[in-house]
Order: sequence, then C-alpha cells, then structure tokens
Amino acid sequence: MADTEQSRRRVQSIEVGFRVLRVLRMAEGPLPLREIAARANMPPSKVHLYLVSFVRENMAYQDPHNGHYGLGTFAIQLGLAAIRQLDVVGLAAETLTELRDKTDCAIYLSLWGDRGPCIVAKADGRLQGAFLIRLGYILPVTTSATGLVFLAHLPEAEVARAVAAQAAYDAARGDTPAPTKEELAESGERIRREGYSSSAGMLNRNFAAIAAPIFDHSGKIAATITLLGPTDFMSKARLKDFSKMLLASTQAVSERMGALPKPVEKPAKG
Repeated sequence: MADTEQSRRRVQSIEVGFRVLRVLRMAEGPLPLREIAARANMPPSKVHLYLVSFVRENMAYQDPHNGHYGLGTFAIQLGLAAIRQLDVVGLAAETLTELRDKTDCAIYLSLWGDRGPCIVAKADGRLQGAFLIRLGYILPVTTSATGLVFLAHLPEAEVARAVAAQAAYDAARGDTPAPTKEELAESGERIRREGYSSSAGMLNRNFAAIAAPIFDHSGKIAATITLLGPTDFMSKARLKDFSKMLLASTQAVSERMGALPKPVEKPAKG
C-alpha cells in the first residue's frame, strides 16, 4: 500500500512539474518567477523548487542578469527529437534536398503548431545569400505563403483563432493590418483551386516564396513545403516551372503519407 501511495505521489509530482513547463513553452520569452507561478496557478515557493531541478537538468535556464527563467537546451533537444520522429519530416527529407538541387533555392518544411506554422526542416539554397532560415521559427499566418496555405486547409474554428491571434500580435507591434476576412476567403479559394500559394516581398522585400501542402491519409493538411528565392530570380517562367515541380513533390510525399492520388484531368474535347 505504501509503495502504491509513493508511486502516485511521484506521478502527481511529474504532472505538477509539467504545469510549469507548459507555462515556459507558451511564453514569448523568459519570465520572472512570480509570473510563472501566477500562470501556473501555483505558489512561487513551490514553482521555485521545480525550476531549480529543471535548471539542474538543463530543461530550463535562469538568466544571470535578471533571474528570469526560460526553456533550456535539453527542452530544445527534446522538441527536435520529437519532430524527427514524425513521419512527414522523415518522408520529406529527401524531397527538400532534391528541390534545392533542382532550383538552387532554399526549401523548408513547416508543421502547424499552437502558435502557427513552425519551420522544422530545411535545405539551404545557393541563392539565399545571407538570408538565414532558422529551425523553430514561427511564420506569420496571414502574411506568408506558408501561413496562407495552412489557413486554406485548416478547420474554420482553427483559422479564426489563428487569424485573431496574429491580428493582436500585429496590432501590438504596430505592423500593417492583416488581410480582411473577405480577402482571406478569396485567397483560400484560389489556393485550394491552384494547389499552392505564392508571395513576393512579404517576409523579406528581396525574396519570393511558393508554398504547397502535404496531406495525410485522412485528407487533412500535415505540413507545407516552401520554396524561397530572390525576387529578381523568380521570373514568371521560373515561377510556373517551380510551382509545377513543388506540386509534384508535395503530391508524392502526400501519397507516401497515405493520401489518395489526385485524379488525372482529361483534356477537353474539341
């Protein structure tokens, strides 16, 4: 009986510790102890005990200048290990390299998270220059080709939540207002019809992007592959060729994920 009670206490201790970790995961940056305690709805003294252990195991770190806490190196390694174990990341790895070699552009794979599209894998291109694509970077949902592809295929409730969060973030930063609901609806229809989204100068004025979705066996969007190249290199002819190339690649990965092949369009009768 004593062993059972001790095991229960240990499990409860882990669950309480994860309340602290969830606060750190959802934060925009390192937080002070009292803020973490308030968000976790726990006494600061109790939260401090967990943070001391997490820092010791590199699950968290404490800024020596202001004493704030953030996720540590082991937490980052754990997240990347989980990402690597996702089927779509492994299945698309070779595709990213092949597209990079054929186009000389940067190629990256994004998954949808609770804060928007997150870059989880990449193949750096010869033409991207000093432009750095960072793993773990969260892309804006309404002002990136990648984000617009996700919005075109996600459930309506998820789209509304993501757009509202992006609008609040943009307003706080004083950024340009997001597209209207009507503009997003029109964009979604076009993306679903054409199969991809393209943009120029959205995230960087000197670069253009093409993004297309990967679907799983249930027909739901699993990821997005994005091609990024200099705007002066992405001529209309290249945009057309690269779009076809990207669509063929994402369709191939989708089929490996169990998605149904797209029906072959029959030529119109004259």
